[in-house]
Amino acid sequence: MLFKAFLDNTNGWSHGYDLMGKTGLKSGTLYPQLIRMEQDGLLESEWHPPVPPARAPRHAYRLTSKGIAFAHAMIAERNSTVGQAAARPA
Repeated sequence: MLFKAFLDNTNGWSHGYDLMGKTGLKSGTLYPQLIRMEQDGLLESEWHPPVPPARAPRHAYRLTSKGIAFAHAMIAERNSTVGQAAARPA
């Protein structure tokens, strides 16, 4: 889950390539989500200078305070839904 990957990152900033590895999302799925999340005010982004062996600056993303609250709400809702499904008799 993309929100969990952001919350698990202790330094706050994540690069797209790292997020693809943590979530298993392909770039064609991930980057449109990141763009929408930034447009909705859930993410902020900035360019980071290259770190060897990288040759070019990289775009980095982190959750805004609105994004952190939203991420926690989404995870809590997901956990609640999973818990309710497990508690139902077969």
